[in-house]
Amino acid sequence: MKIILSVLLMFALVAIAAGDEPKGDEVKKEEAQEKMTANPIVLMQTNHGDVVIEVYEKDVPIHAANFLKLVDEGFYDSLTFHRVVPNFVIQGGDPDGTGMGGAPGKLEDDASSPYKHDRTTIAMARSGAGASTSQFYINLKENFFLDKQGFLIFAKVIEGMETMDKIATVKRGAQDRPVEPVIMTKVARKSAEEKAEEKPE
Repeated sequence: MKIILSVLLMFALVAIAAGDEPKGDEVKKEEAQEKMTANPIVLMQTNHGDVVIEVYEKDVPIHAANFLKLVDEGFYDSLTFHRVVPNFVIQGGDPDGTGMGGAPGKLEDDASSPYKHDRTTIAMARSGAGASTSQFYINLKENFFLDKQGFLIFAKVIEGMETMDKIATVKRGAQDRPVEPVIMTKVARKSAEEKAEEKPE
């Protein structure tokens, strides 16, 4: 009798332990949630649609921190994409709207970035080493040759790339400047609460 009770108790404990272990789908859900919240997320609203950006804060800390600082200050609000080159890049973040301006000061370069110039990735524009300020560009295609020129990827479009593709079709004038302004109406970091609302069910 004692042996039977011991066996039944053992099966009961195994069943309880098995019930506490996350199932495969639950594990995938948790991993997806962790991935979603691991890096800062920025919502960029434009007059052509919205874009959601993941910023690689840990992997490319200097460029990421600079971008997020400007975002938090509202620096990019109402600025334009002053350069649109189909099948190449879309560039913005210049308060002068000419491609010659930027935020005060110069930005020290990160040592490296583990990311390549794939389509959807974002890097800081610059005229030379340590010359980045606020201008950035979004890759419309793979531009791996830029990896060899010191441009470092620090973020990526994770939603709304169709907005960038739409912007790539606008009518352009001299220096690839859009005839009608392409405006970043609002650029803001998403809060933890906003990110939590978007976690997979």
